[in-house]
Amino acid sequence: MLYSSLLRSVLFRLPAETAHELALKSLASAPSFVTSSLARRYQRSPFGKLKRFGLMFDNPVGLAAGFDKDGIGLLALASLGFGFIEAGTVTFHPQPGNPKPRLFRLPLDQALINRAGFNNEGAEAFVRRVSKARPDCVLGVSIGKSKVTPFEDAVADYLKTFDLVNDVADYIAVNVSSPNTPRLRELQHGEHLDQLLGALQKRNRELAEKHGQKLKPFLLKLSPDLSDDELTDAISVAQRREIAGVIATNTTTDRSHLQTDANLVARYGEGGLSGAPLKTRATTMVSKIYKMTGGTLPVIGVGGIFTANDAFEMIAAGASLIQIYTGFIYEGPSIVANINDGLRRIVSREGFVSLDEAVGSGVQ
Repeated sequence: MLYSSLLRSVLFRLPAETAHELALKSLASAPSFVTSSLARRYQRSPFGKLKRFGLMFDNPVGLAAGFDKDGIGLLALASLGFGFIEAGTVTFHPQPGNPKPRLFRLPLDQALINRAGFNNEGAEAFVRRVSKARPDCVLGVSIGKSKVTPFEDAVADYLKTFDLVNDVADYIAVNVSSPNTPRLRELQHGEHLDQLLGALQKRNRELAEKHGQKLKPFLLKLSPDLSDDELTDAISVAQRREIAGVIATNTTTDRSHLQTDANLVARYGEGGLSGAPLKTRATTMVSKIYKMTGGTLPVIGVGGIFTANDAFEMIAAGASLIQIYTGFIYEGPSIVANINDGLRRIVSREGFVSLDEAVGSGVQ
């Protein structure tokens, strides 16, 4: 309540990226007694351990990539009760991202527009930092193409990043769907996607054999702007390359059906739209993937989740786990506990014994 009644109004008076950096740095500098207190207040395991793509999760609510690109606040973020955190997106080369301003709020729509462009300190710096302060939850690392890398060298660029982050990541999210890096979304299609995933899985097997470890789960993050045919092709490639799961979805470039004044939206310019306007599109895409795979390919549902009801809709559509980002910005740190507590009540009310029983229950 303190966040929604006071802190949010203070933060929302600041430029969006300034507020984001302030919040993240405040979390990163929180002393251990504060994070311990937060953990006692917020951590939840309402369904017991959840097994997904070979990993064990305390709860189904994760933090989506983009909030902590450089892994500076992972310990404090984990204390807020997330079942998993996806850090990044990390690139092999350090890069400043696109010119500021590049993050904008649309409060009337409970949405954000961002065109950050994978601003991060690079994979090597990320690994050094995370190796010293790893969160006590499942950690995914989102990897993307460096902007300076020519498109024809994209596969080699991803491989170099994977080589670096492999040791600190529980799973790898392959981001080929951000609208903010030129030509990146072309990697979602046909032969480009097949070559990328094939090369990553080959390196995955080599590293696993070398170190006597299990294969690292790869998850493919897709755009909500794919056509049905494009989605079918991408899922076919993912299954052929034995990808462990799919993240649906990234942000959209669509600007239809917004309440925010169209002239203001136009002034904000290009970028990916996230938040409540994405909910229906993302949930529908999760359902499509669940149907076309018969529920055999785990899906992390992300897009427009603000409440336990939103989360349950995504799970009933076929999501095994869910992620939040924009909802976290608007609702504050209590959102994770609120979703977990609410999910437990909804699952019980609907007559399910476990969360697993609810996954895909709304798909006809």
